Amino acid sequence: MKRVAIADCRLTIRNAGVSPAGRPTRRRLSWCAFVPLAVVLLCVSGLAQQKKPQRAMMASAATASGPIALKGGKLLTITHGTIENGVVVMDGGKITAVGGPGTQIPANARVIDVTGMTVYPGLIDSETQLGLTEISADPMTNDQLEASDEIMPHMHVWEAFHAESELIPVTRVNGITNAIVAPGSRDTLPGQNAFIQLAGASATEMLLESDIAMPLNFLAEDRRNESFERAKFPQTRMGMAAQLRQTFIDAQEYMQKLADYEKKKAENKDPNKPPEPPKRDLKLEALVPYLQGKKPVVLAAEQGSDLQTAVHLAQEFHLKFVLNHISHADDVLDWVATLKVPVIVGPIYEDPKEDQRYDTLYSLPGRLYKRGVKVVFASYDSHQARNLPYAAGFAVAFGLPYDEALKAITINPAEVWGMADKLGSLDVGKMGNVVVANGDPLDVKTDVKHVFIGGQEIPLKNRQTELRDQYWVK
Repeated sequence: MKRVAIADCRLTIRNAGVSPAGRPTRRRLSWCAFVPLAVVLLCVSGLAQQKKPQRAMMASAATASGPIALKGGKLLTITHGTIENGVVVMDGGKITAVGGPGTQIPANARVIDVTGMTVYPGLIDSETQLGLTEISADPMTNDQLEASDEIMPHMHVWEAFHAESELIPVTRVNGITNAIVAPGSRDTLPGQNAFIQLAGASATEMLLESDIAMPLNFLAEDRRNESFERAKFPQTRMGMAAQLRQTFIDAQEYMQKLADYEKKKAENKDPNKPPEPPKRDLKLEALVPYLQGKKPVVLAAEQGSDLQTAVHLAQEFHLKFVLNHISHADDVLDWVATLKVPVIVGPIYEDPKEDQRYDTLYSLPGRLYKRGVKVVFASYDSHQARNLPYAAGFAVAFGLPYDEALKAITINPAEVWGMADKLGSLDVGKMGNVVVANGDPLDVKTDVKHVFIGGQEIPLKNRQTELRDQYWVK
């Protein structure tokens, strides 16, 4: 039987008055609305069959056994320099050996000759919406934000993460093996980020850390430009600060109620009359680990004045934080350096303000580094997340040392997100997330030839390469 295309399935289901998620659509029904249930089931079956090869590939990759040795390449270890004519051995999902040409290779290893190529750790994107969006113009394929409320810290992106997204293989083909998945930035506290691996048979396999951080978006300028019809509180910087302050005060009171309950429970001597616990509040409960300093808040602001207000608020409640964006905060960079916190920068495609130099965004990473700030790069995208290494390349051209640019997409984000013992460098004991390319990883002319995730090679196929091969004029 001819396999049913994904687009055909979606079209049939929508015309039938039912969305892929099972919700009624508002489209005017056509004759397809009366298609028998068997046809709809056939479409769903075809969709499942079309996805099955990719899932089977991932599953077989995860269960494959035997060591793999990459021999003869230039190793960019990140943490201990460059090794010419080096060897990397992976076994059991981890790196088991890294060294020069004399490094012992297991007798049963699959040896891949990578002479003349560059070998480096998988790249880490520190903010994307991978798995939360597919087609920007189609609301049914976007699950980035719960827009019903500004304060939604109890939203978990991993509960909406779509492992079968076609954007993940597209991103992976350029050497990105791990990423932070974040909710949209329109709300002040939109939910909690997840840290993923860009390979796996399911969302569960791809998820390395579910609630790794919480974004706090203090992007007041966007709100000031909102239309009157769409405006909602808060629309100003002082409104955002007041909203956040009240939220954290409520969460502190909730923490105190929990502490009082635990104390009463410990002191209670009558098992027949246990103390009554406080009413559970998921919204306030989600803020507790951040108020306790156990997890970082990703504090996003662009303007210097917005940034200072947001930082002072975070300090008021003793929050552990990482700075995000700060793309138009040139006037406070010296003050940023005194905070001694990492800064996530990017993207490289944003325009400077009218009063800024043309190279403001390109030179920002270098200027931060000279001030002693740890720099981390993010694509802030899904469709263009594969361009992450080029952001680092642009920064090198405008003042960031090359080695620091590599660190900013490997070991630095691994340290920021608490993954440095697993990712970010070619070191024995770390996960076998390794990339082999035919040139400099920061150069747009470089092609990635091999990607290993968890010590297993992932085929470099995606929707774009399939379309290229299908329509290539020979």
